Amino acid sequence: MEVTMALFITKRLLMALTTVLVVAVLAFLLVHAMPGSPGAVSLGAGASQEAIDEVNARLGWNDPLLTQFFRWLGDAVQGDLGISLIDGRSVSAALLSRLPVTASLAAGATVLSAVLGIALGVTAAVRGGTVDRIVGGLCGLAVALPAFWIGIIFVYLLAVQSSVFPATGYVPFEVSPQDWAMSLALPVITLAVGGAAFIARQTRASMLDALQQEHIRTLRATATPTWKILYIHALRYASLPIVAGIALQFMGLFGGSVVAEQLFAMPGLGQAAQSSVSTHDAPAVQGVVVIATVVVVAVNLALELATKFLDPKLRAA
Repeated sequence: MEVTMALFITKRLLMALTTVLVVAVLAFLLVHAMPGSPGAVSLGAGASQEAIDEVNARLGWNDPLLTQFFRWLGDAVQGDLGISLIDGRSVSAALLSRLPVTASLAAGATVLSAVLGIALGVTAAVRGGTVDRIVGGLCGLAVALPAFWIGIIFVYLLAVQSSVFPATGYVPFEVSPQDWAMSLALPVITLAVGGAAFIARQTRASMLDALQQEHIRTLRATATPTWKILYIHALRYASLPIVAGIALQFMGLFGGSVVAEQLFAMPGLGQAAQSSVSTHDAPAVQGVVVIATVVVVAVNLALELATKFLDPKLRAA
């Protein structure tokens, strides 16, 4: 069993590294397919061709693509993602300072959507009837509404009208934990609405299947407390697709936080990606893609390991 698990983990680690490498190659090729050159981007429209050529030569832009890629890869492995063409800052330092913002948004929205989604899904599956139809209707409405529209409504109600939360801005945790939580509240709630609806649907379907299982009917016949049947035995049986849905939710939120970060003026990776693409800042674009890929691949790897642990059939395979 231990050897099988070790082989499973080794294969998944190799697949994860391959995925990151393939994405890094694609990002490198796409950046080099963009119009312009590093010299033209960093010096601006009024620069002479001689000055642009000098900067390009200094950055190695005229070297063969393979040479440039392996030079960039070697630096990236050591944590150096290059220098921004726009402000001359270290890309690694700039992106790492933004990573906690996006991670806080994605993690907070995932936790909130998981709690709400599981509660609504279990309630709909257990109660049925009118409650099930109301929950289904609310979930359908939440999935159909765009996140930016939901965010505008929350800003109007909870920031402009009642001043419960700040409308925009981000306060680092080390500055003030309370203000940090307040600054995250509206974007987290906004992102969690659609996620909770998705998880509620997944939980309802899985719970309905779990409640039909023979061992659940046996527990009911033996007068086992209802809460124990629902929240320990049935929910555990239904946990595999729910956990998968929560992990997919986190990956989707981490990669798609651009709208929330723009709407609430949050200095995260999504805002950095939008800014670097619009200014043709090639090192920053590559850095954002690689960091986002590493996080998503790591979460996916954790999901596969959790799936292996939760499913007795897969664990025994």
